[in-house]
Amino acid sequence: MAPVPTPPRTPDDDPETYVGLDVRAAEQQAHDRGWTTVRTLPPDAVITMEYVAGRLNFTVRDGSVVRSWKG
Repeated sequence: MAPVPTPPRTPDDDPETYVGLDVRAAEQQAHDRGWTTVRTLPPDAVITMEYVAGRLNFTVRDGSVVRSWKG
């Protein structure tokens, strides 16, 4: 049987710290803190619910982050 892969660690970072930031500043900060992928979404976007280690998601309204979560 093949071994179960170990998912990569996610940065020790609180997603709530991005709420209220300008989207460009938030994206740069996320990459600086070690997030490999940053996904920006409009409010009420329809998305799949798969968890991707190392990804930080932003809901953006009027150029500012209004919600942020891991995966």
